[in-house]
Amino acid sequence: MHRTLAGDLSRLPELLQAARDLAVREVAGLAERPVAAAGPPPGRAPLPDAGAGGDGALARFAERWAPGFSGSAGPRYLGFVTGGATPAAVAGDWLTAAFDQNLSGAGGSWAQELERETVAWLRELFGLGEAHSGAFVTGATMSNTVGLAIGREWAGERLGVDVARAGTAGLGPLEVLSGSPHSSITKAMSVLGLGRDRLRRVPLLPGGREAVDVAALEAALAERAGRPVIVVANAGTVNTVDFDDLRAIAALKERYNFWLHVDAAFGAFAALSPEHAALVDGLDAADSVCVDLHKWLNVPYDAAVQFTRRRDLQVAVFHNASPYLGEPEGEPDFLHLTPENSRRLRALPAWFSLVAYGRAGHREIVERCAAQARRLGAGVDTLPGLRLLAPVRLNVVCFTLAADPTPQRVAALARAVADSGEAFVTPTVYGGVPGLRAAFSNWRTTGADTDRVLAALASASASG
Repeated sequence: MHRTLAGDLSRLPELLQAARDLAVREVAGLAERPVAAAGPPPGRAPLPDAGAGGDGALARFAERWAPGFSGSAGPRYLGFVTGGATPAAVAGDWLTAAFDQNLSGAGGSWAQELERETVAWLRELFGLGEAHSGAFVTGATMSNTVGLAIGREWAGERLGVDVARAGTAGLGPLEVLSGSPHSSITKAMSVLGLGRDRLRRVPLLPGGREAVDVAALEAALAERAGRPVIVVANAGTVNTVDFDDLRAIAALKERYNFWLHVDAAFGAFAALSPEHAALVDGLDAADSVCVDLHKWLNVPYDAAVQFTRRRDLQVAVFHNASPYLGEPEGEPDFLHLTPENSRRLRALPAWFSLVAYGRAGHREIVERCAAQARRLGAGVDTLPGLRLLAPVRLNVVCFTLAADPTPQRVAALARAVADSGEAFVTPTVYGGVPGLRAAFSNWRTTGADTDRVLAALASASASG
């Protein structure tokens, strides 16, 4: 064994303690550190030859790189839809690395059963029935890709084509209908060989809504009668957290031939709150569902889950036939269900957080985030330099400059907020108007944090 490796092994408790001390300092100061990194990154160093050992690596990281990491795990990082990592989830993630389980197969480990237990808990949390099976993947993009891949196989089944074996050429054009799809949908369509241009956007409800007009969707389905199609319904759009009427869309399956995939990346968490649960009524009727866990479940990146009613088709797409891996019989190993053979035990941080805080704890996070979004929305409404672009429906505030909201001026506003160190928000375009989004999904965010964000917005918009 290399002498540096041997030395690190002999001093492993001290090395882990030092890493623990750095992590504790960072987490303890997270609420007060600049939310976005300032200044340019350091230049690239040459590849080490002899190696500095674990202590040396830790010291170099702390000096060169840690100061430039964002506060994305903290309470005022409102860009994208980014959760943090609950204390229990952090502990679970550390243990994931320490145990370093090989999930390519059962491999003499109980790890796969822990993942199955966690998937079952999540299925219950989101109001899905036992007809849905699931598996962990990296994020919403991969979850959507898996769902559409199963839908592609379903379309082949309807046309008498085994797409997994024969390829998409025998399938012919397969259209995907959606009102306000996330950009990951067209990325998935490209990866799966369906083609980005096969997305057909369906008219939305009037009044600035991002929810699909179900009557228009029915008309589009009627035009395509006789050929299978995929419908992507949206449970929580990016700009305004609008929800398609899932129950009404599912009812159309009685008359039309389509696969219903629901992108509920963060909207599925509405099921935890009695005040908002009606938004996801009908989710259980979906053929496949996407939920992103490093958003509102507040587990570390990367973690998401996908669900489907057609595990048989999922296995047809993703099974890996090899003598050393075994056949996907009975309860298939997860390598037969997703694109990855090698898989991290992403379920462990989620398992830790669900055990530690339960349904009630995660409901409180959802409801507090929604309350803080309303608080910020009300505050933005009072600022003379800003205006809301849409009502605050759940946990995202979509707003812009009150006057002359050009892309350049809106981008300058976002930079000024980031440069203040107080908050971070990301850009969007809503109704043709450049704007900004503030997405609340972090377990640490309180009213005091929201007031600081509002003050930063007030200052930046006044000076611009």
